[in-house]
Amino acid sequence: MEILELNTISEQKAWAERIRLCDWGAAKLLADLVEQNKFNELLGDGSLYIMADGKKIASFCTLTQRDCIKDDTLFPWIGFVFTAPEYRGNRYSGQLIEFVCNKAKEQGYKKVYIATDHIGLYEKYGFTYIESRTDIYGEEARIYYRIIGE
Repeated sequence: MEILELNTISEQKAWAERIRLCDWGAAKLLADLVEQNKFNELLGDGSLYIMADGKKIASFCTLTQRDCIKDDTLFPWIGFVFTAPEYRGNRYSGQLIEFVCNKAKEQGYKKVYIATDHIGLYEKYGFTYIESRTDIYGEEARIYYRIIGE
């Protein structure tokens, strides 16, 4: 397995198309943002990270300034966390989350945030529930944080 940072590689369009083929509605939005060069416009500064098994996607997530919660005091956000069905059960998303937490720490951040509808998933990775809020799509989202640095 190899972790790729999408904005540093030349095959961005090919990887965006692979993301589009993932069986998850949010993957299509993410692929559109990459293909239309609107990733940073919607999400602010940040990157998309892909755990690749050759040319296949095992898992991906983003580390960005914004996510689906409108609050400029909370950042950075881990978002679009996905693992392909054939790779589930191997804790690849957990490995990728650790990787992006380390990236955020290297950038000087002390906390990272995740907005999700999952209960019990991100607690396994050291996240603590803060509260629930309505996100920019009008849906209820649970907000979690994790301390990554002192």
